[in-house]
Amino acid sequence: MEYEPVIGLEVHVQLNTKTKLFCHCSTQFGVEPNANTCPVCMGYPGVLPRLNKEALEKAILVGLSLNCKVANYTKFDRKSYFYPDLPKGYQISQYDMPLNYEGHLEFEMPDGAIKKVRIIRAHLEEDAGKLIHSGSVSYVDLNRAGVPLVEIVSYPDMFNIDEAYYYLQTLRNTMKYIGVSDVNMEEGSLRVDANVSVRKKGDTKLGTKVEIKNMNSFNFLRKALEYEIKRQISLLEKGERVVQETRLFDVESGKTFTMRTKEEAEDYRYFPDPDLPPVVLDNEYINSLKKRLPELPYQKYRRFIEQYNLPKYDAQILTETRELADYFEEVVKNYKGDPKKVSNWIMSEVLRYLNEANKEIVEFTVKPHQIADLLKLMDENKINIKIAKTIFPEMIQTAKDASKIVEERGLIQVSDEGQIKEICKLVLQENSAEVEKYKSGKTNVIGFLVGQVMKKSQGKADPKLVNQILSKLLNS
Repeated sequence: MEYEPVIGLEVHVQLNTKTKLFCHCSTQFGVEPNANTCPVCMGYPGVLPRLNKEALEKAILVGLSLNCKVANYTKFDRKSYFYPDLPKGYQISQYDMPLNYEGHLEFEMPDGAIKKVRIIRAHLEEDAGKLIHSGSVSYVDLNRAGVPLVEIVSYPDMFNIDEAYYYLQTLRNTMKYIGVSDVNMEEGSLRVDANVSVRKKGDTKLGTKVEIKNMNSFNFLRKALEYEIKRQISLLEKGERVVQETRLFDVESGKTFTMRTKEEAEDYRYFPDPDLPPVVLDNEYINSLKKRLPELPYQKYRRFIEQYNLPKYDAQILTETRELADYFEEVVKNYKGDPKKVSNWIMSEVLRYLNEANKEIVEFTVKPHQIADLLKLMDENKINIKIAKTIFPEMIQTAKDASKIVEERGLIQVSDEGQIKEICKLVLQENSAEVEKYKSGKTNVIGFLVGQVMKKSQGKADPKLVNQILSKLLNS
């Protein structure tokens, strides 16, 4: 019997506002426990929340970027449950009238298939606090309590782990592009829960869903889904039933285990928050926010392929962040040559340096016009790629132009045929054994001879010309 998984994701995106959703406390990460607190976010009796306008606007931008409808009339509700890190005994969230609803996110799978995942809702809510466990004692840190979140709930439209993985990746990139969150999973500004069920392949009826929590990396999402899908299939094959529940993913064992039986909406006793008035939004205001949206990752990815004739792989890498995409386009603007050459240099040399130095493109000292000038020097045969790679670290360290370094170090490529021919003759005289090997049919030794010529010319000889001259001399 063949089974297929059905997956929906609930993603919490922490908005990068300076202050919390309903008070003026800072949202700064990594400060002393309970330093960013006040009577409002600690749930003291008699206090009144006040909505953060920046959080509202950023939440609307989230909805617009996900092709959602934005509600002209929305309200906040109290979601009641008891937990030590929830000081009020309820969370201010949204229930039946979410801010954003009926959207979708489109992305491309590695095999070229276009996937569209529908979004049920993307609503605004406050975060709870955090429990810090030390031996048999647990401490409550309320710095995170009241921090603004957007919860993005998808339909169960994903039918394998890869679709869930690339959906989350595209969603994460989209949030970074529109500037509403740093979406750092390690710091908790992007959190994902998965609703998973399995069914016989070909069935249209959904199986019993299980919610999985505590997946704080893309790798853990993949591992948790792999384990849970196998677990549910195993139960069904043994004739047992899957229980609807919430499970936690254990990083150490790579397994999920029961946390609690799954609550229904009625268990939370939702009701409208009496301290917060409804939010009324007119279309003019919503449209003014829509104009602030940049070109989104998937749109940019498609444009890079069509406009610059880039391979899909290059376009995907270059559009992963808005800053890297902008850097690429700025180089192309200054270069005027083949955009693929720009792509090659950025992906091989620039990204390698950034990865090794653990830096972002915004911290890179070499400006786009300097990369363009370096590529021009190669196109004009003033330097070869070996010299370009030799001087690139100096460009990074000193922020000097390539032409300046080439001039200072006397690295202009030798393209004089007579001069190169003399070096080639000398190399052939000094390596008579290799010449004999070549003439006996072992033509691959020409690579060694080219290397010797390059060495004698201190890397300045034009490699193409060296190859041509050596071939003529060896075959004459």
